[in-house]
Amino acid sequence: MSVLDDLLADVAIESDRLRTTVASLDTSGWRTPTLAEGWDVATQIAHLAWTDEAAVAAARATNGDATGWETLVSRARENPARLADDEALAGAQVRPEDLLTRWDTARFALAEALRSAAGRIPWFGPSMSPASMATARFMETWAHGLDVTDALGIEPEITDRIRNVCHLGVRTRDFAYTARGLKSSTEEIRIELLAPSGVTWTYGSEGAAQRVSGPAYHFAQLVTQRIHRDDTELIVVGEDAEQWLEIAQAFAGPPGGGRPRAGASSARC
Repeated sequence: MSVLDDLLADVAIESDRLRTTVASLDTSGWRTPTLAEGWDVATQIAHLAWTDEAAVAAARATNGDATGWETLVSRARENPARLADDEALAGAQVRPEDLLTRWDTARFALAEALRSAAGRIPWFGPSMSPASMATARFMETWAHGLDVTDALGIEPEITDRIRNVCHLGVRTRDFAYTARGLKSSTEEIRIELLAPSGVTWTYGSEGAAQRVSGPAYHFAQLVTQRIHRDDTELIVVGEDAEQWLEIAQAFAGPPGGGRPRAGASSARC
């Protein structure tokens, strides 16, 4: 299997797991509020359906079928701060079974679209390779899945698949600064993360003065803004490393509001 195939397999497992979690909910379960202010469980799934559809449209644009993607870009320019929110809230108004059908259609089309993409894929942030887009789709599915399980009082499944999120979190270090109009530091950071399986994932030179270490799960939560910095067990050495973790953002779009300490309501991503 190729790297892309491996990533798409992880996306499929993660989305299947989340689908199983929500498929048995009754109407009140679908309307359970999540920590994202104004979003219930249905809104979280509607957001994933819409972003998967957007990723399919973007991938197809690389093969000349750009109509769907150009429409999305035009709408994003009209109201960049509200587009994702409006789409999620509107998409959540249908029957749960119809919402699941919509999401299934989008997520199944995603794999074919990414395998067929002819070059880098446009997006609301920097363009991405098909593999990077698959990683981003895993990150979104995993992060919003955390919102759902947290709202329902279900312990999330924590596996080494979160390496996809950690990898993206490291790769988007510069983007986190750009999204805020800040100049990023060129100082190298050594990152050592303890995986759920007990192995250690490392990034950067061993001799780098700036360092981040600790649980990979906490790092993945932090770069998706699902945990407050003070609620992690991450150990940081160096001002640049600390500043980065304060603004870390693995998702495209405007800066997220982060999550207040102790899990109060927060912005979406």
